[in-house]
Amino acid sequence: MRDKSPPGPLEYLRRPAIRAWLIGTCIFLYTPLITLMAFSFNNSKRNVVWRGFTLDYYVQVLHDTDLMVAFGNSLTIAAVSTLMSVILGAMTAILLWRFRFPAKPALEGALALPIVVPEICMGVAMLVFFTQVMPWPTEMPWPLNLGAIIISHISFSFSFVAIVIRARLASFNRELEEAAKDLGASEWRIFNDILIPHIRPGLVAGGLLAFTLSLDDFVITFFTSGPDTTTFPVKVYSMARFSPTPEINAVSTVLIIITVALTAIALRLQGTEMASDVAGG
Repeated sequence: MRDKSPPGPLEYLRRPAIRAWLIGTCIFLYTPLITLMAFSFNNSKRNVVWRGFTLDYYVQVLHDTDLMVAFGNSLTIAAVSTLMSVILGAMTAILLWRFRFPAKPALEGALALPIVVPEICMGVAMLVFFTQVMPWPTEMPWPLNLGAIIISHISFSFSFVAIVIRARLASFNRELEEAAKDLGASEWRIFNDILIPHIRPGLVAGGLLAFTLSLDDFVITFFTSGPDTTTFPVKVYSMARFSPTPEINAVSTVLIIITVALTAIALRLQGTEMASDVAGG
């Protein structure tokens, strides 16, 4: 029997206005993505008219050597920059959380600069740096020729990672650390067995954020890439300057699926870890 009692103060989903707002938000956010994925199977060169279902454009994408090379470059850049960003971000977050020193406010302000500075300014700054201050050779073999882009991505990604991990550290119970010291644990043992497990969800979340930011970055990559270091966003931009094609839709669909799959795996791991913590507690 349907409950016809009036909604309580905290039963927001039973309020028609809240439901309508949630539905409208979901439609606004996900309709373009669903449309893009649907038209990647369209058997027509014109995206505005549906001609039938086909997988030909996915086959064409797999046989497009330039696009596959660009996609491989983007995955390599994202993987390396994510690894380094997680390491630097975690070290920075722990430094700002644990220690007090005179330059701490200045370091906190510098940490926020890559987040608040417009991306176009970051791109120009990196261009000047790698052409005037530390010229990066463009004729180096792969993947060394991607070094300038990787360094640029690390410079803005690790700030996001540090903020996520520092927020996680705010809930850390320092009494656990003191108890471990009383029991004779070394600093490394405390760091490895107590602190790292606590911030692991932040490491995963920060790593996913850094990977996503690096994978779809266009502006900074455009300024720092050389003639032989085309990445996926730059390649897609060059293909879409005149009009979107089903090949672009197909590649974008694959990228969306990869991103969603990685996010689902990370959420699954975090959920399993939280359930284990609850069971252990």
